[in-house]
Amino acid sequence: MASLPDSSTAPTLDATPGSLASSPNAAHHCVEFVEGSSPQISSETASLLRTRLRAAAGVLFLGFGAFFLWRTMNPSSMGGLHALTYFAHLGVTAVLGASFFMLCRTCAIPLKVLRGYELVIFGMPGAEFLIDQYHGLKVSALDGSLHSALPYWMGLIFTYAMFIPNTWRRAAAVIGMMCVLPLSLTTLMYFSDPVFAAVLQEDRLFAIDMIIMLCISFLSATYGTHVINTLREEAFEAKQLGQYRLVHLIGSGGMGEVYLAEHQMMKRPVAIKLIRPSKAADRQALARFEREVRATAKLSHWNSIEIFDYGRTEDGTFYYVMEYLPGLSLADLVDQHGPLPPARTIHLLTQTCDALSEAHGRGLIHRDLKPGNIFSAYRGGFHDVAKLLDFGLAKPISANSVPVQLTQDGSITGSPMYMSPEQALGDSEPDERCDVYSLGAVAYYLLTGRPPFEGDRAIKIILAHAHEAVVPPSQHRSDIPADLEAVVMRCLAKNPLDRYASAAALREALSECEAADRWTAGDAAKWWQAHGQADSHAEALAASAI
Repeated sequence: MASLPDSSTAPTLDATPGSLASSPNAAHHCVEFVEGSSPQISSETASLLRTRLRAAAGVLFLGFGAFFLWRTMNPSSMGGLHALTYFAHLGVTAVLGASFFMLCRTCAIPLKVLRGYELVIFGMPGAEFLIDQYHGLKVSALDGSLHSALPYWMGLIFTYAMFIPNTWRRAAAVIGMMCVLPLSLTTLMYFSDPVFAAVLQEDRLFAIDMIIMLCISFLSATYGTHVINTLREEAFEAKQLGQYRLVHLIGSGGMGEVYLAEHQMMKRPVAIKLIRPSKAADRQALARFEREVRATAKLSHWNSIEIFDYGRTEDGTFYYVMEYLPGLSLADLVDQHGPLPPARTIHLLTQTCDALSEAHGRGLIHRDLKPGNIFSAYRGGFHDVAKLLDFGLAKPISANSVPVQLTQDGSITGSPMYMSPEQALGDSEPDERCDVYSLGAVAYYLLTGRPPFEGDRAIKIILAHAHEAVVPPSQHRSDIPADLEAVVMRCLAKNPLDRYASAAALREALSECEAADRWTAGDAAKWWQAHGQADSHAEALAASAI
């Protein structure tokens, strides 16, 4: 959950903190995905534009289709230019129909492409109207009268104004073009066609009506667009109240995705974990997800991650909101910077033991302890604050608390490189000592940069945990203190009876090691500063609140 660059466009979750308080109904707390950043709603506009363009294409297709049928049944009404207007009309109708089907509801289309659709959907009818207007004026002038194309143009203008989300400036430019085109064609014909010019001289009211009606249409349509857009923006801002705005994807795993997000009103950075509707079809996975939330929400220790909210979006996406942790997971910490000093290892492990003690005291065993599920965070002005994450496999110690199906008893659970022998064999019910073993494996990794057992196949690693002896960490790194190595090796005992009986007992053993208390808050601050990440903690909090 380290800081990530801002995204110019971010989805938001409409939610309110505290829904978890009513946990029995929490899963029914529905919210809505909305896209956009605080001052801009460009992505929300893109989604709306696609829907509106499809509707406009459908309406225009029906209109052009109806007139096309009328022309087909009345070919004599088209005069000498029947073929040109007929096939132009047919082409526009076909394009509108194709556009309607291509702008499908599930398609994700970029805004630039949508603007191209907009040009086609309204530009081609405009071009066809110019052909019809020219033909109509040409033929009607021969009879001493003038055929008005105003109804066509006004229909196109107000269809655009009603359907297309726009700023008033952009709408004025597009609608202004629609008004200028018929006037320009009329002017061009006046200077190039003597017959038309003579008739227009006799019927000056025709030109005056056209100018007045197009001006009224321009002003009305532009103002209407402004009103509609203002109401849309106000509605969008109203939706933002109590929402979470997704900023950037932090990571993804078997249970879903985790995003850096922000509470819109409090400007508080948070992390949101999602499980998509496609995965929600797996009832066992969904039950695990809900149980993870409820299990974590029971915990109040400052070394356990805090849960703020839990709910479901209207499209069926389940989510929960937790505190955002600037920093690195222990897996990333070792991967990027190498094995940790013994004192720092003890500092992080004792805090993790405290979090585990509370969980065990509340009847929960984690069952998936690994470096990736423990975080070295910056909290409360202090660095290297251990945070225990991901209770996705947590299980009540009491077998009567949860149906067997939810935990898949008899199956292998946990991460192979850090699972206890009893998890690997599945022949006994894991208890607190299962977590003690896994935490010992984490300690082994922190000190040596490698897990107790390695292999290219998960089954080999699982069998090694169950049957093979652990190589003492000092054989990989000679400066590991003997007392700390003894603690780690006792944690990794095959027989649960030979391990520490609880996380509290393990913490006490760690605190008695010679290197205990040698890693101070000042040492942690200096380390993060030296590695160029101290400032990024504060910056991550500030940046995600912008």
